[in-house]
Amino acid sequence: MTDNEKSVRNAYHVVEMKDVPGWVACFTEDGIFIDESIGVAYRGPKELGRTVEIYGKAFPDMHRELYDVYVSGDIVAVVLALQGTHKGPLETPMGIIPATGKRMDAPCCDIFHLKNGKIQKFDCYPSGTIIFLSLAY
Repeated sequence: MTDNEKSVRNAYHVVEMKDVPGWVACFTEDGIFIDESIGVAYRGPKELGRTVEIYGKAFPDMHRELYDVYVSGDIVAVVLALQGTHKGPLETPMGIIPATGKRMDAPCCDIFHLKNGKIQKFDCYPSGTIIFLSLAY
């Protein structure tokens, strides 16, 4: 396992614990996290923790099931599933979705660009269609 893969796996561990300061510490000072499913970018230490707070509140049992990890130098790609039960309000750019109690199991692909062992850019490609459909039915 490369150092970059270890850094990414550590970031997943930290986010599973809902450790907001720990998650932010996984990024470079100018780090950026882009949620490609909703077109929102979180930049720098003041914004990067928002996703942990948002999804932690909406899916308190959120789990990221990692299937495949691919490493090419400073780029790490991960194929995974986002799994959890919608027990709290989910903040989205379209408004708040009240808790439904429904289970989500959405495919996702994450692309990490690392610099000196820290995440400089994180592109998250969750299947927004499946996330929103799983909450509707």
